[in-house]
Amino acid sequence: MMTMTQTELSQIMNIAQQIKAISAQATFNVGDSVWVVQKTKRTQGVIEKMNPKKAVVSMRGSRYTVPFSMLEAA
Repeated sequence: MMTMTQTELSQIMNIAQQIKAISAQATFNVGDSVWVVQKTKRTQGVIEKMNPKKAVVSMRGSRYTVPFSMLEAA
């Protein structure tokens, strides 16, 4: 059985998070229409700005900072 140190596991987690962020950024662009998915509802919005881990989405006249994991293409 293979064993890893805590440092090695942390490095793997960091790499996985970076890959996830890069993948999400490649999927969406500023101006895209998206769905913000919550537990019980979906709200349509438009991406106004993209940050490394989250996007600023305009919905219902307000702006919200939303993690990429909560966004779906509309």
